[in-house]
Amino acid sequence: MQTVEITAKTVQEATKAAATKLGVEPEAITVTVLEETKGLFGKSSVRIRAEVKPSEAETAKPEPAPKSSKKSSKAAKPVEPVETPAPVVEEAPAPVEAAPAPAKKGRGRTKPAPKAEEVDGVAEAASPAETPKEEEPEKDIVATAEDGERLTSLVRELLTAANLQVNAKTGEIAGRYVNIHLDGKDAAFLVGKHGEVLNAMQYLVNIIAGRRFDNGVRATLDGNDYRRRREDALTQLATKIADQVKQRGEEAVLDALPAFERRIVHKALSGYEGISTYSEGEEPNRRVVIAPAD
Repeated sequence: MQTVEITAKTVQEATKAAATKLGVEPEAITVTVLEETKGLFGKSSVRIRAEVKPSEAETAKPEPAPKSSKKSSKAAKPVEPVETPAPVVEEAPAPVEAAPAPAKKGRGRTKPAPKAEEVDGVAEAASPAETPKEEEPEKDIVATAEDGERLTSLVRELLTAANLQVNAKTGEIAGRYVNIHLDGKDAAFLVGKHGEVLNAMQYLVNIIAGRRFDNGVRATLDGNDYRRRREDALTQLATKIADQVKQRGEEAVLDALPAFERRIVHKALSGYEGISTYSEGEEPNRRVVIAPAD
């Protein structure tokens, strides 16, 4: 029996894709949900296993042979059921979250690095997709104090609409990024569990700012010093993994991180002797690779 595994946004989409892959109608397959992930802003995914249902000819019981006529000298042969062959298809490859880094001669790759949430109690957030290739310098985009005020005003609009008692003020400006500090009675609600709400709001602010201002300037939000504590945790994790990489001579791949957190890792190891870093994969599964320097 032919089976395939398909990953899509919904069960319906996965079922339709599986039916196309198997060359049959959706009603002719049996679907088993293997994994279902619900993300922010509708960014959900589901992985199913689909297999072709047995045909009626395969499941039908053989009909009894007709009784021979008294006038016939020979008994009629029983009619055997004809088996309908299932369509021959190739099984779909298992879904891959991120492409492996190019293999380097004489080097292996360590097992997946410890998750960031295991460091100093500061957990990693499942973040929305960020702009890829964040490691490339943005020489042509420099945020100004005016850009900072416009982004901060946008954040205040959202806070007012949400009826939250939170103060927003412009902080440091570095290149194209404007850091906006959030504090107040309801600031803890904006951070949320593992920073999920803070990351979601930051994503929303940058989407709106991109359409309203269209100048390439982006905002980073920090509530109750969560970003500072997160940066400390990532720096410690990066240094720890770099020590292991240097000792073993093998690459290590961190968990998927949003662009602004990948920059923290690159910055933390930029002056680490004998170590180089780069990113691989596509958003939102883009990861930092820590490798021995050539």
